[in-house]
Amino acid sequence: MGFSPDITERLTRARADLRMGVPIVLDGGAVVLAAETLDAARLADLRTLGGDPVLAITSWRAETLKARAYDGDLARVLLPRDVTLSWVRSVADPADDLRVPMKGPLRSAREGGADLHRAAIALTKAARLLPAALVLDLDDAAGFASQHNLTLIPADAALDTGLSPLSPIISARLPLDVSEAGRLHIFRPDDGAEEHYAVEIGQPDRSKPVLSRLHSACFTGDLLGSLKCDCGPQLRGALGQMGAEGAGVLLYLNQEGRGIGLANKMRAYSLQDQGFDTVEANHRLGFDDDERDFRIGAEILRRMGFSAVRLLTNNPAKVARMESCGISVIERVPLKVGENRHNHAYLATKAAKSGHLL
Repeated sequence: MGFSPDITERLTRARADLRMGVPIVLDGGAVVLAAETLDAARLADLRTLGGDPVLAITSWRAETLKARAYDGDLARVLLPRDVTLSWVRSVADPADDLRVPMKGPLRSAREGGADLHRAAIALTKAARLLPAALVLDLDDAAGFASQHNLTLIPADAALDTGLSPLSPIISARLPLDVSEAGRLHIFRPDDGAEEHYAVEIGQPDRSKPVLSRLHSACFTGDLLGSLKCDCGPQLRGALGQMGAEGAGVLLYLNQEGRGIGLANKMRAYSLQDQGFDTVEANHRLGFDDDERDFRIGAEILRRMGFSAVRLLTNNPAKVARMESCGISVIERVPLKVGENRHNHAYLATKAAKSGHLL
């Protein structure tokens, strides 16, 4: 029927369910619960189902815990017989790693496939949760989902790395400090994820390279004036330069914390207070160095009629990504602002480990 949700809508529902602590079912044959939102009652219910549930974690988290990642990019950690909620959370969340460094020894499964577990981790990441999930194999996934009124999705859909189509919603004139000739464009992805914005300054010629910046949302830096990063000064510096030239496009992408979300970013900040740099903190949480998807920026530029840019960035990866997406980068325009005593080490890490040209 036309009223039934399609696969995109079911994936959105699955992400929301996991954020609320509700299990979801993969039609390849598994029930999945996010470790971060798991509660004691559902853990107990899971144990009554029999079988051997495992805690799927990324190889980055496994490396921190000295667990064997037999599946390459992830480890399927076997649960102890007397597993508790606190044990699950301590394996998933590094908050107490220094206080309680020994979580195991942890044993990892090495038999059977890991595609369902890979899909489970992908879903927790998409839900902006810690990348860790309890996974239990099921013989009749569809029947289990129907019996318990749970969202059922194909595992391969969760692993699909395609970009959700973006639709322009509205644009309106927005006078700014840097230019009274400002306009804000709103773009909404079809998969129900966060909206993204384009700030257009002046009336850029679509036939020429436009001064542009891909700016990832930073609540702490952009809004609160955090001194731990250079995001706020970069945002204002980029807009100021566009205002001075009379034309430009700033793409404001809702990919907080390099794509891991604000809560996980704050977890990373807490780990940085323990002495880890920004990359090490992401790894201890189970994330890659950078989880952002810059294809979003390229798609917005195309939707706005641009095919070439002068890109305001210190990050060569952004240049390469734009080029790979068919947007010509005619010039990389440096944007070196905002260094202070609080973020000196952070900027040094960006240069040493992420290749930023500072």
